[in-house]
Amino acid sequence: MTSSAPFRPSADELLAHNSIFAGRFSEGHCDVVPTRGLAIVTCMDSRMDIFKMLGLKNGEAHIIRNAGGVITDDVIRSLCLSQRTLGTREIILIHHSDCGLQKVNEAKFKADIESEVGIRPWWALEGFKDPFADVRQSIQRLYMTPFLPHKEYVRGFVYDPDTGLLFEVALTHR
Repeated sequence: MTSSAPFRPSADELLAHNSIFAGRFSEGHCDVVPTRGLAIVTCMDSRMDIFKMLGLKNGEAHIIRNAGGVITDDVIRSLCLSQRTLGTREIILIHHSDCGLQKVNEAKFKADIESEVGIRPWWALEGFKDPFADVRQSIQRLYMTPFLPHKEYVRGFVYDPDTGLLFEVALTHR
């Protein structure tokens, strides 16, 4: 899964791009409250440009990303803040096919880290085989948390990075 190309740090190049971006910047003064009242939880996968994929503009939605788009305590913390102080009411989950978490053996991953650094990670990696089943589980986690006041507009999707299409995940129960 890792590239065979030699590693080249990117920060200086990205700062140069930012300087050009800032020179043309015209989107300032957006309100901190998302105009669509929307929070999106998705994977950190670099193939997914959430704004472009959904036709969103800056200021319209909160985007919360992590490995696999997993509903962790930290994601619930972010959603709680998003809903309770910044007015979001809708949550969209977007997982995807060909996810790196589909290819990782959690026990081996943790054992390798423990062997290297002397301590086993205390957090769950949350690997999965079926992204549709994982979205259903994530939605259930949202429904079960007592900390989110707005759960009436929760939907989940699986993105296909080869076609660019989103497929809605049907819930088996709520």
